[in-house]
Parts: sequence; C-alpha cells; structure tokens
Amino acid sequence: MYGTVARMHIKPGAEAQFIEVSRGFEGLHVPGFVGQTMYRMNADPTEFILAVVFTDKAAYDANAATPEQHARYLQYRELLAADPEWHDGEVVYHR
Repeated sequence: MYGTVARMHIKPGAEAQFIEVSRGFEGLHVPGFVGQTMYRMNADPTEFILAVVFTDKAAYDANAATPEQHARYLQYRELLAADPEWHDGEVVYHR
C-alpha cells in the first residue's frame, strides 16, 4: 500500500466548511483508494493531519494526476492558511 500524510492549517473560522468539504468526497469511487483519516490537533484546533491510503503507488500517482483530484485539492486549499506539508510513502502496516 502507499499513501500520504498531510499537515494542514485551516483559516480561522473555516473548520465547519473544511469538514463539510471533506465529507463531500465520501461517495467518490477513486480507483485504488483504501481510506483516509483526519485528525484535529488538541494543541491547535486550526491544525489538521490527514492520512490517505491507496492500494499502491501507481494508484496514488494516477489519482494525483487527474483534473478531478486537482479540483478537490483546490476546494481544500481555499480553506487553508498555507500550503499543506506533504509526506508520501509506503504503508508498512495498516489494519
């Protein structure tokens, strides 16, 4: 499996809309998508961590290259105070 972890800071007051946008992606059928988990940090409620898992790197890269994924990213980016910090890599354990 393969995926990414993103550290994001949302704009003040954008939390509800940010979560709503995230939930809006639930019904999508993206090839190779396994799942995602989003955390809101206790120390800073404007900081979110997103972990996304795909079946493999090829599926991850194929999704990243689509115009649809870019459009989804732009919806998120409007609500962020800065660009996300991305950490891509092989998933060595997932349950």
